[in-house]
Formats: sequence, structure tokens, C-alpha cells
Amino acid sequence: MTATATKTVREYAVENSNATRIFESLGIDYCCGGHKPLAEACAAANVTPEEFLARLEEAESQVSNNATQKDWQKESITALIEHIVSTHHVYVKTEIPRIRELLAKVVSVHGQNHAELLRVQEIFSVLAQELTSHLTKEEQILFPYLVQMDAATSGTTVPAYCFGTVQNPIRMMMFEHDAAGDALRDLREVTADYTTPPDACISYKTLYEAISTFEKDLHQHIHLENNLLFPRALELENAA
Repeated sequence: MTATATKTVREYAVENSNATRIFESLGIDYCCGGHKPLAEACAAANVTPEEFLARLEEAESQVSNNATQKDWQKESITALIEHIVSTHHVYVKTEIPRIRELLAKVVSVHGQNHAELLRVQEIFSVLAQELTSHLTKEEQILFPYLVQMDAATSGTTVPAYCFGTVQNPIRMMMFEHDAAGDALRDLREVTADYTTPPDACISYKTLYEAISTFEKDLHQHIHLENNLLFPRALELENAA
């Protein structure tokens, strides 16, 4: 097996922002499942590593697109956190009420004929509740501590926190990310990859589009934390 095939999905996602969009289009999990070798992930998605690499090369040739991408590995931990909160946390908080409202509307009209909608509503309700709690813990506990750790590189003393090593809250956040990933996979399975039935109204189609977009954003969100932010935070603590 070639070196490119044994390289992990996470390594590709971290090194090249174009890779995440390609993984998304191929249905390859690059956040929670990023530890898998490229060959294994591609086999599960019924594509070859060569197909992925060809699409990656094509994306890299589009200079105009690449110019708009920020390399978060070169930004500070504080800047990365600010981006995660202002972009992805705000998006989640905005979309959860919208999707809940759409779900209630669509279930009331189509739920009797499409029982899977009740399951979608159940899964999303649990996911929304868990994500709301998750974001609060990050914004009020973990992220402020990581910002203080980042500032400590300039001589600031980091106060002691009740969780001891930062590995503990990071481990919990990653566990919750895995749970969110499982919920997203369940939603995609229940909806047959967000395929609407022939009798679907505009609201029905809008609902599935909204959840699909929510999934893509959450994948990018988790990728930035699992693959970039958390490893850097652990490195920073170990170096202290």
C-alpha cells in the first residue's frame, strides 16, 4: 500500500482545507472518523484513493478558491477559538430553533404518512439538547482556559482549574463529538441520505436541506476542534 493511501484522513484534512470539502462530498467522516487510513475510508465510501487524490489536485489548481482559505494551523489558538465561536457556535444556536420549527410543521402535516419523520424529530431533539449543553461548557469553561493558556506563552500565569489537566475536558468534548457524529449518521440513514418522497412539500424539502447543511457545518466545526484546536492545546500544556 502506498504512503498516500496509509496516510490518515485527519492528516489530509489538517494539511489541506480543500480536502474537507472533498471528504464531505464523498461521505467520508474526516472529524470523528479521521483516524482511519485514506484507503480504508475510501473503500467504505466506494471510491479509490486515486479518485480522491485526483479531485484534491483539481481543487488545488483553482487558485482563486485557495486564496480565500485561511490556514488555521498558522493562527493562534485564541484566533481559532474566536472563529469557532463566532462562526460555528453562532450557526448552531441560530439553526437549532429554525430546524425545530420546520420539523414541527412538517411532522404535523406529513408525520402520519411518513413515520420516519417522527424518528428524525426524536434524533434531532436529543442532538440539539446535547449540543446546547456542549457549547455552553466550551464557551464558559474550556475555551476561556485555552485562551489563558495561549496568553501564558507571553508570561501570564494560568490559574489552576478544577479539572486538573486540560486532557480531561478535551476528552469529554471529544466523547460528545462522537455522540453528535453518531446522531448525524442516524439522521442520514433514517432519511435515506435526505431524500424527500414524491409528495413532499416545499417545507419538507427545506427541512431536509437545512439538516443536511447543519450536518456539513457540524462536520467542519468538529474537525477544527478535534484535529486542530485540541491537539495544539495538549501540545501547549505538555510544553509548559
